[in-house]
Amino acid sequence: MSQSLTAAAPVAELALTGDLTRPARLTVPDLPAWPQHAAEVSFECAAGGVQHRRFTGPLLHDVLTAAGPVFDPARGKDRLRFLIAVSGMDGHYALLSWAEIDPDFGRAPVLLAVTIDRTPLDRTGSQLVLPQDRCGARHISGIDAIRVDGGYRAWT
Repeated sequence: MSQSLTAAAPVAELALTGDLTRPARLTVPDLPAWPQHAAEVSFECAAGGVQHRRFTGPLLHDVLTAAGPVFDPARGKDRLRFLIAVSGMDGHYALLSWAEIDPDFGRAPVLLAVTIDRTPLDRTGSQLVLPQDRCGARHISGIDAIRVDGGYRAWT
């Protein structure tokens, strides 16, 4: 996983932070290092009605797994307490659970899109895409941060 920035032109970057052994700063040109997936998505927008888009990019699960989430191996289902907070440069945000994207549980094919309708997102930043969502509210454009948080150990 590259952590360098492209010097030739300004590109948007996102920070992977939180409970990770390998936090990183990534740009859209860094994301093709992971296997790419395509998704034809239809979703409703409050302002624009039904939208039809084609996105490509790596799975969020693959990128976050490479960053090394700090799961406790002594606790068999420890990863189920982890949350993922995604924020965009425009102030929008979404919260997901690790279980949603984990192949052993929800297996949702959540993408960090590098293209939308074949247009590269290098300068505007990656987009969170949840193909399973009917509403596009969790499709976060211009991602600037993804935080993995396992701080929910016990409730009383």
